[in-house]
Amino acid sequence: MPLSREKIAATAIRLADAHGLDGLSLRKIAKELGVGPMRLYDYVTNRSELLDLMVDVVYARIADVEQHAEWRATVLAIAHATRDAALEHEWFSDLLGGRPHLGPHALAVGEATVAALSQAPGVRDIDDLQRASGALNALIIGAVRREVTERRTARSTGTDEAAFQASRGPYLMRMLKTGRYPTIARLVIDGAHLNAEETFNHNLAIVLDGITSRPRT
Repeated sequence: MPLSREKIAATAIRLADAHGLDGLSLRKIAKELGVGPMRLYDYVTNRSELLDLMVDVVYARIADVEQHAEWRATVLAIAHATRDAALEHEWFSDLLGGRPHLGPHALAVGEATVAALSQAPGVRDIDDLQRASGALNALIIGAVRREVTERRTARSTGTDEAAFQASRGPYLMRMLKTGRYPTIARLVIDGAHLNAEETFNHNLAIVLDGITSRPRT
C-alpha cells in the first residue's frame, strides 16, 4: 500500500495509543511503516503538523455523531463523543485546551457545537455564545483530563482511586476530627461517591441548565 497522510496518521495514532506522545517520533513512525524517515517529510513537514493531523482524525470520529433537532441533544452527543475519544486515545486529552484546532473536522465539530448553543434560550447575542462555549469547553476538557490523569496514575502506581483513598483514610479521618475542616468532613462522610461518568453527566447537565436559564442582567 503506498504511503499517504492517512496511513501516516493511522500509524502515529496506533503508536501514541500504545506509548503516549512522549514515545512518538517521525523516526519511529517510519520504522513502523518500513520506510526511511526522510520519506515522511514528503507528507508532513514536522511533528507539529503530524499532531494536527492526528487530532483531526479523532475529530472526524466526533463529527460523525448524529445531529439532533433539539440543541441540547446535539451538545450532549458531541460532549459524550469527545469524552469517549479522549478515553480511547488518552494522548488526545493532552492536546486539548491550548490553541484551537483548525483542521476541517475540528472546525466541523466546533461549528456544530456553537450552532447548537446559539439556539439555547439563555444565549441572546455573540457575547453569550462565546461565554457559553467557553464554559462548556472548560467543563469537557477539565473532566476528561482529570479522568485520563487518574487512569494513568492507577497504571503507573498499581493503585486505583478507591485503594488510594483507603490508604489515606486513617490520616484523613484524624485530620477531620480536629474540627478545622467541617465542610470537607461533610463531603467525605455524607457526600455521594459518584463514578467519573456519573459526575461528567451531572456537571454537564448543570452547565447546560445554566446556559438555558441564565437571567437577564
